[in-house]
Amino acid sequence: MGQITVEKNVGGIEGLCVITPAVHGDNRGYFMETYNENDMKEAGIDITFVQDNQSMSVKGVLRGLHFQKQFPQTKLVRAIRGAVFDVAVDLRSGSKTFGKWYGVELTEENKKQFLIPRGFAHGFLVLSDTAEFVYKCDDFYHANDEGGLAWNDPEIGIDWAGYGVCGEYGGTASGDGYSLSDGTPLKLSEKDQKWSGIRDTFRFN
Repeated sequence: MGQITVEKNVGGIEGLCVITPAVHGDNRGYFMETYNENDMKEAGIDITFVQDNQSMSVKGVLRGLHFQKQFPQTKLVRAIRGAVFDVAVDLRSGSKTFGKWYGVELTEENKKQFLIPRGFAHGFLVLSDTAEFVYKCDDFYHANDEGGLAWNDPEIGIDWAGYGVCGEYGGTASGDGYSLSDGTPLKLSEKDQKWSGIRDTFRFN
């Protein structure tokens, strides 16, 4: 037991946690437990995960912001190769922090994990030449259940610039004209360039 350190309610957002595992290393390499149900329960996190996913992306790829409409998922995410800037946005109805975001850099060196509860939008930006990203989910994938928000919505105000994104907001989620500070163009899927901002998506005043 005691193989993880958990920072709870990061950014003042209830439920968001950054988890750092204990790493046991010597001149041969290292060993760590990437997930231990008993440690999680001891930390007050009682979640049953049912699906693991893995993706590889190249530098400048931005995936998100994605959420599930009818079948929300808790996600436990980490980078096993390279580095990403990972972001969650609170979309829980009635939450005191609705629309607030928090981001954390996840790298193969720091081995941090980001626990994102149900009811959040999620996305990440790849900072390294390539990144392999893995995440555990507490519900299965359901086709046609994905929603999204514009990654650059000024009302949410995610600080992508703090991680090297350069460009001027043109009123849409298009990645055209955006790049990293080293000139790498931002790469978004066609779908991710068509999401609307939080105000239009949730129709609030």
